Formats: sequence, C-alpha cells, structure tokens
Amino acid sequence: MATDVADYGALPVEEAVRAARISSRRRQVLDAAVKIMGKTGFHQMSMQDLAAEANVSVGLIYTYFGGKEDLLLATIMRIQDAFRDQLAPAMNAAGEDVVERLAAGIRRYIEIVDENLDAVVLTYRESRTLDAAGRAQIKKLEIATAAPLRAAITDGIAAGVFRDTDVDLMAFDIMLLAHGWALKHWHFRPIYSLDDYIRLQTRSVLNSLIAPERRGDYPRLLADD
Repeated sequence: MATDVADYGALPVEEAVRAARISSRRRQVLDAAVKIMGKTGFHQMSMQDLAAEANVSVGLIYTYFGGKEDLLLATIMRIQDAFRDQLAPAMNAAGEDVVERLAAGIRRYIEIVDENLDAVVLTYRESRTLDAAGRAQIKKLEIATAAPLRAAITDGIAAGVFRDTDVDLMAFDIMLLAHGWALKHWHFRPIYSLDDYIRLQTRSVLNSLIAPERRGDYPRLLADD
C-alpha cells in the first residue's frame, strides 16, 4: 500500500513524534480497512473485525475516524493523494521532452496502481456508497490527478509532436488504462509482467498521439517487440 507522506522536520521533537505516531496508526487502520472491505464489502465490515485486523481498539478507530463512511472516504482519498503527489515529480524528472514526460507519467500512474491494487478496486466498487459531498471530493481529486497528463498532452500538441486530439478524453483514457491493471489483474497478471503492461500500454497511447512525421524520433518507446 502507499504510505502517507508528511514532513515533521519543522515541528518540535515531541510534536513530531506524536504526529508520526498518529500517521502510523491511521495507516495501520486504513490498511486493515482495505483488507477487510476487500473480503466482506463495505456494508458487512464491522468495527470489531476492523479493530482485530488492525490490532487496535475500537475506541482508537473512532478517535481518528468518525465512522465507516469516513474510513471509506479516507481510504479512497489516500490513493488519490498518491496519484496527485507522485505523478508530477515523476514526469518532471523525465526532462523537457513532452513524449518522455508523458511516458514517465503513464509509467508512474500504473506503478501506483500496482502498489495499491486492492484500494483501486475498492474505489470502483464502493465509492458509490459515499454521500454526495464525499463523491464530489473524490471527483475533484480525480480531476486534479489528471492535470499533469493533460499538461503534457497539451504541450505536445502545441509543439507539433502530438496530433490534435481531445485532451481531456485522452487523459482519462490513460487513467482508465492504468486502473485496468487492478480491475482486470486476474486476467493480465498471468500474461504480462508489470513492465510489459506499462510498455505495451505506453506504446499504444503514444502511437495514437505522436504525429506520423515525428514517430522516428522515439524508436525506444514505439518499437514493436
């Protein structure tokens, strides 16, 4: 599972220790919640079972979370936060070339899905359980996570490297391809390694995007096996 990332360096030592302990306990409960909900579903999960799985008291769970729906929302938000926080740095590290940046974004997005397989499946299965405010919050985060992908595609079109395309549709197509690694993991995993899946899906996306006259510039990413 992805872990929460926090900077405690600016806090006094005692406060930093306390904050780190709280963050660790929250992760412990959320990891257990993903496991329990994956087995029983959201509605059948009991706080007693969750406490036993997390090796904490029921009272401690309520200290950090208001109830089951808060737990579900926090679980889904954690995976969305991972996409939001990790995608842009991975793309920036790839340099200025828009094709390399987009390829790096596709890779990191699918890697995050692979690191959070159960949470991604849970998001699809149980997000409808959230109230309207919770669903709106998740939708807002999903749009934010796609922003670096949209920016790379837009920049590529402006530079004449990518063909003119519906940027929003392409960005969400990439996200759905990444989610497919979790949603159809039972099918893909026996056939492809993670690297195979990333390579093939990246090639498919780039073949649809890169202008024909520019494809020769990217043999590594477009070459057939």
